[in-house]
Amino acid sequence: MPALNVEFSDRELEDLRQIAKERGTSMKALVREAAAADIARHRALQEGAEAFRRFFSAHADEFAAAFPEDEPAAKGAGRVG
Repeated sequence: MPALNVEFSDRELEDLRQIAKERGTSMKALVREAAAADIARHRALQEGAEAFRRFFSAHADEFAAAFPEDEPAAKGAGRVG
């Protein structure tokens, strides 16, 4: 399995040691779990954003009718003056 060396400040390292001790786990497991949780969160946010984009695209005309003031101005309809 590939590995990654990560540098921490003395304070961060001490905090990690304390948290790992409190949880009854190793520092390596603690850091790996934190990274895995962040990866899962990132994937969930990406999936949620994609679901929103699909929903918005499927209902674009309804959104335009409901919120006409938020629609972009037509081409060539810029303000003068």
